[in-house]
Amino acid sequence: MIAGRGQSILVLLGAPGAGKGTQAGILKEKYGLLHVSTGDMLREAIKDGSETGKAAKGFMDKGELVPDGVVTELVIDRIAKPDAAKGVILDGYPRTLAQAESLDASLGKQSKKIDGVLFFRTSEEVAIQRLTGRRVCPKCGYNYHVTNMPPQVKDVCDKCAVPLIQRDDDKIETVKNRLTVYNDKTKDLIAYYRKAGNLIEVNGDLSAAQLFDDIAAIFRREGIVK
Repeated sequence: MIAGRGQSILVLLGAPGAGKGTQAGILKEKYGLLHVSTGDMLREAIKDGSETGKAAKGFMDKGELVPDGVVTELVIDRIAKPDAAKGVILDGYPRTLAQAESLDASLGKQSKKIDGVLFFRTSEEVAIQRLTGRRVCPKCGYNYHVTNMPPQVKDVCDKCAVPLIQRDDDKIETVKNRLTVYNDKTKDLIAYYRKAGNLIEVNGDLSAAQLFDDIAAIFRREGIVK
């Protein structure tokens, strides 16, 4: 049950390797929140054949980025569906200051607002350790980690018995570049939400269990989710 209004809207911010995906899964299970990513929304809208989906597909078919206004419309449409009634976790949007302003304006027209922006502050050392240690099965796509979640047999998938691989974007130089790009692009966004008073900083270096306990305590204290 969401406190107060019946629906809570949360945004997750954090660099690659910050643990957003793990926490989103836990929050979804514990509180019945809908976890929505930009990619999922685009694919769903296109499949449904909605007007916004058709507009998005037109840009994608031409190899162009979908404009912020169209993506914001997708978000607004998605959070209005019945399965989002208990609350929504937005993951991957907004990514820029312009997108945040667009989303706030559209939510405001419906007398809605973002209730909390969880910012996973994570050290570069921990993010690099998490990302460079990830291994993937090329057959089934299952993810492992060399220290946090190793397979039963070293470097071999438990399910498919094939050698695991390291994705190119999980190699150390690429990871460092991804972190630099992320931090540069989101500085203004973090400042925007901090000024708005809804930025909630959490320690992304903690274990998944410890971090969830901290988030749950914040939710209780702030009356966001209960």
